[in-house]
Amino acid sequence: MRELILLRHAHADPALPGQADIDRPLSAEGLAEAEAAGRWLREKNLVPDCVLCSPARRTRETLEAVLGAIGYVDQRLDQAIYEATPGTLATLLDEHRDTGRLLLVGHNPGLERLAALLHSGQTGEYRGMPPAGIAVLTLPIGAAVEPAVAELSAFWWP
Repeated sequence: MRELILLRHAHADPALPGQADIDRPLSAEGLAEAEAAGRWLREKNLVPDCVLCSPARRTRETLEAVLGAIGYVDQRLDQAIYEATPGTLATLLDEHRDTGRLLLVGHNPGLERLAALLHSGQTGEYRGMPPAGIAVLTLPIGAAVEPAVAELSAFWWP
């Protein structure tokens, strides 16, 4: 089995006047959430082999806090994650099908809909991925990322 770990960015500050959404930083609460997410991953021995992260400031800051708890791992920023649909995310994950444990740090609604799609085969009006929430999905080694291919093995939120 291989594992996909989906991590939604932690709480971010609202955009300041004239500030682009992609540049919003984590709030103080968000930093604490991201640190807690990193500790949970470390405690569960869920250190990824590779990380794919949105280039948004809040996702990068979430990842930095997580890495502070779990240590350095191979990481890549990918513009496609920002404002991605579940289909875009599934395609990106499928390109990394040889990675044993892959962490994706991104945004809603794409992440929560991806988790629902991979687990149940449907996205619907699914709303279940809070800020800094983590969904761990297991799927057969070499399996394509497609609807209902995965089992939800863990779910955590601060």
